[in-house]
Amino acid sequence: MAKSPKRAYVCNDCGAEFSRWQGQCSACKAWNTISEVRLVSVQNNKGDRFSGYAGETKAKIQTLAQISLQEVPRFGSGFNELDRVLGGGIVPGSAILIGGQPGAGKSTLLLQVMCNLAEKMTALYVTGEESLQQVAMRANRLSLPTEKLNMLSETSVEQICNLADQLKPQIIVVDSIQVMHLSDIQSSPGSVAQVRECASFLTRYAKTRQIAVIMVGHVTKDGTLAGPKVLEHCIDCSILLEGEADSRYRTLRSHKNRFGAVNELGVFAMTEQGLREVKNPSAIFLSRSEEQTAGSSVMVLWEGTRPLLVEIQALVDHSMLANPRRITVGLEQNRLALLLAVLHRHGGLQMSNQDVFVNVVGGVKVTETSADLALLLALISSFRSRPLPLDLVIFGEVGLGGEIRPVPSGQERIIEAAKHGFRRAIVPFANKPKKSIANMHVFTVKKLADALNALDDF
Repeated sequence: MAKSPKRAYVCNDCGAEFSRWQGQCSACKAWNTISEVRLVSVQNNKGDRFSGYAGETKAKIQTLAQISLQEVPRFGSGFNELDRVLGGGIVPGSAILIGGQPGAGKSTLLLQVMCNLAEKMTALYVTGEESLQQVAMRANRLSLPTEKLNMLSETSVEQICNLADQLKPQIIVVDSIQVMHLSDIQSSPGSVAQVRECASFLTRYAKTRQIAVIMVGHVTKDGTLAGPKVLEHCIDCSILLEGEADSRYRTLRSHKNRFGAVNELGVFAMTEQGLREVKNPSAIFLSRSEEQTAGSSVMVLWEGTRPLLVEIQALVDHSMLANPRRITVGLEQNRLALLLAVLHRHGGLQMSNQDVFVNVVGGVKVTETSADLALLLALISSFRSRPLPLDLVIFGEVGLGGEIRPVPSGQERIIEAAKHGFRRAIVPFANKPKKSIANMHVFTVKKLADALNALDDF
């Protein structure tokens, strides 16, 4: 007598599991969001269990010393910027999740990658949101090679894996994970349960078949990846394609990578021929006018494995409000409030009756503290209406005691600034170069007062 399938109850909002149905989820307190899930084995067309879950290879216990340390082979995507974010290329058997706002260029980028890879390996592009004709029209508009790329319009994960077993591709793109579904899950596509189980199914399939699987993910209104948090836990690499609607530039940032550095950054430009790599990102973020302007400073970020020059603009103006405004774009607003307090206490400058506006040029989001000193000097420049020199670069972390703390890779930042024509730099004393850098005069500071004195010398 056949055994009845096991059942579980999953909340469609938060993904919490329960042994029996209940009206309210005790985890997220939502009502009527719990649905029944049947826990049965997935079968292929022949009626056999899907070997990706049943396990076609027998597992064995090994000691840590017995595990091979041979480097995992990679293959290039055809874009150096994408390979940089992935840690050097695509790893066979890896599960990659690419997210981004609607219209950011996720499908365009992956279509370009797959058309190029199809020339040298078997590739499968699965579209669940668009028809095959729509994808073909985009490829024709971008003048991409289309003769060898295999296409499939399907939303059933079981069917996709069964057809992939027949084709035996080396890389699969699933666009997108939010429209995929498993027949055993009763909830609708896009729900927490469906997204979680579909991603887990595809990840397991990638591991057992040694096929690279790239999944496209949607984002919420606040810019984070939609779906349960377990979605980011089960995949190997999570990257986000960001870009403003009125800007032609797109940034590809890694948020999780089991095969490379995290917070790596790649820069692309959207053109009529699709996405194109930006070889020198610092040049697009430093499109400054030749005239000196008060409130503008240049700093050097460290994104992943390379430096990036970015301009910070500050505007300090007398406020007519009881509570002056503090607005930041590209920087954390709490960090600005902290630095204004340090400037008042240790710099003797009070801006409590001033509106303060801060912007990072180019849409770059600054998360590291090396921008502290550059931001403070830009605020002082705007407050005093005294422009900073165009050939001056600044970086350093500011502590609550007014001390200027060192930042990682200080010498590499200075060298990068010198390559772009900067001749003067204000850096923390601990980041003083061990060897002199040609055509670069470095001012080292220990306290905020030292940085203010250095400005008076310019």
